[in-house]
Amino acid sequence: MTAAATLQPLTEAVWLAAAQAHRDRIDGLLRTHPPTLGDTDVTHPVWGFLFTYYSFRPAQLRRWHPGHGAALTGRAAREYAAYAGYTVIGDRVTVSAEHLHKRRRTVDFVIDLLTTSRDRPARFNCFGLHEWAMVFRATPDEVRHAGVPLRLSAAATDEVVRSLPLRCTHFDAYRFFTEPARPLNLTVLGRDTQVGDEQPGCIHAGMDLYKWAHKLSPLLPAELVADAFALALDFRELDMRASPYDLSEFALDPIRIEDASGRADYVRRQTALSGRSQQLRTRLIEACNSLPVTPRPLGQITPDQRASGLQPEARGIATAK
Repeated sequence: MTAAATLQPLTEAVWLAAAQAHRDRIDGLLRTHPPTLGDTDVTHPVWGFLFTYYSFRPAQLRRWHPGHGAALTGRAAREYAAYAGYTVIGDRVTVSAEHLHKRRRTVDFVIDLLTTSRDRPARFNCFGLHEWAMVFRATPDEVRHAGVPLRLSAAATDEVVRSLPLRCTHFDAYRFFTEPARPLNLTVLGRDTQVGDEQPGCIHAGMDLYKWAHKLSPLLPAELVADAFALALDFRELDMRASPYDLSEFALDPIRIEDASGRADYVRRQTALSGRSQQLRTRLIEACNSLPVTPRPLGQITPDQRASGLQPEARGIATAK
């Protein structure tokens, strides 16, 4: 059976309609959650995070992809032939087997990380204190969102951190703690223990589903990336509303986690979003598991392996960089 025969062809009318629907959805999300302030280049202190911390630009997010195994037909499909990861097979354009092979280690890391975190009990007792730990005993020059005022005084903000236990389980939040805050966390986190530490109640782990989805584009269908982006926006809103920053200028009321009622409100919202993230986490795992294991390209097989006729297994867990 030829490679072309195994592809699922999409007629030009069908995939162009899907591409337009995707752009319309993303444009709607970007209008209500703009990455910059007005017509300026100033990063929005809430929504801009998803375009500064994560590497996917709005133009990339707007671009629809069918996912691995689908083939675009028609004259308009030729545009995709110029995009990274695509190849032309006969009169069809599709994500290449070579691109899948190049991304295989990342695919397997994502499967391992998401499966492990999905199956671990969720914890809902961090109360969003990671953002407070990022400004604990910080000088004005060290505050990450220096253009946004704190809700409390610096001394009162520090006292909140001292009065509540830091229970962060996400390394990429923990690494932005101030130096005085890191010893206060109940766990010392590291990149090498990421798979063992992450758990599904964490709002940063929920936001990171968008990172893993876009990192695997165009292997995954754009609808998955869009769903992950929409969820990340909701996680980011909760993250910042529970933060020590005064975001009233941006019509975001605070969730006052310094009070017991605010912490209870945070947990309710965190629990609901965690339920949504678990559904998306499972969809991402299933999509990754559906990708075929591709043989190593001939040029990457050692002479001994080639002589023996062995094709080394492409799967292998690696730490994503």
